[in-house]
Amino acid sequence: MCNIPVEGPFWLDDHDVNFFPPIDYALEEPNGLLCVGGDLSPERLLAAYRYSLFPWFNDDQPILWWSPNPRAVLLPADIHISRSLRKAIRKKKYRITFDQCFTDVVSACAEPRPYEANTWISDEIRRAYTQLHQLGYAHSVEAWQGEQLMGGLYGIALGKVFFGESMFSRATDSSKIAFVYLTRQLQQWGFQLIDCQVASEHLTSLGAIDIDRNQFIDLLDQHSEPAIQRPAPWYFDQDFDPLKIND
Repeated sequence: MCNIPVEGPFWLDDHDVNFFPPIDYALEEPNGLLCVGGDLSPERLLAAYRYSLFPWFNDDQPILWWSPNPRAVLLPADIHISRSLRKAIRKKKYRITFDQCFTDVVSACAEPRPYEANTWISDEIRRAYTQLHQLGYAHSVEAWQGEQLMGGLYGIALGKVFFGESMFSRATDSSKIAFVYLTRQLQQWGFQLIDCQVASEHLTSLGAIDIDRNQFIDLLDQHSEPAIQRPAPWYFDQDFDPLKIND
């Protein structure tokens, strides 16, 4: 997480949930920080995602809104499934579900990790995204061994865009397999884009690429109409097999 610069970014009006400053004013350092403040109401969050913004901040900071450049994305048809990952999927070691325990997935994503001093998934974030889940916009994917939750992820769906937020793994390949299932099912449903926010080695290995922020915004304008929503909760298609999808 970063320190807030002395000059900029913009402070949001607490009452106008649809206003954000022009994206061109986003800072280069730290990359993509555009504005501060506001709230995490469903209306503001949905408007922010359609505007290319997402919240990311620590407990001791105000709400920070980001639109990094470049933007990491994955086109569902371009997911890379390595030979070893295909082998792991064929073994059916994990049972994969949608929307079975959203709050548990978010809590698991918030657990401390060896490479991080703290978590950005605060109680405020959990409440906000749980509310979006109850409204049908936020979804979770779970990887199970028996009755044990071993991995998963959560994010926001708007139109034909899925905005990935966080993932966790308690066993080998559990989150990767959950992500493959999600991506292949989204492909079947006609989704055009998965927002990965910022590139990582993990996401790049699965096929994520960096694109220019303006290109990302153009794709949002085309595909993120929130009025076009798949009914919630989500379920995988009958007889769904992530390894039998035609690219």
